[in-house]
Amino acid sequence: QVQLVESGGGLVQAGGSLRLSCAASGRTFSNYAMGWFRQAPGKEREFVASISGSGGSTYYADSVKGRFLISRDNAKNTVYLQMNSLKPEDTAVYYCAARSRRSVGDRPDEYDYWGQGTQVTVSS
Repeated sequence: QVQLVESGGGLVQAGGSLRLSCAASGRTFSNYAMGWFRQAPGKEREFVASISGSGGSTYYADSVKGRFLISRDNAKNTVYLQMNSLKPEDTAVYYCAARSRRSVGDRPDEYDYWGQGTQVTVSS
């Protein structure tokens, strides 16, 4: 089992920045690719970014490419999502997820463990 706990959400003005963190406990962290997803009210959960177990490979949704940066610290069992140039359409609950493979993935059904989510609200 892997337990995931997100933190760092909040309210920010458009153009601002936030950094989300996701702390993992349980199995060997580097064996898991990690992903960030988000879900806005009335919408399906959508992929944001993914990072491989080693951290050497990353993948982003087109909507966040160039604005968001995913990273991980395997010594701290933590994955981060740095969000810059935030837009009102980035408003959502953001979820951290762990995949029982080291390679990146962009579909929710590829992930085995999920955090409880953290709210990000971007005001215009």
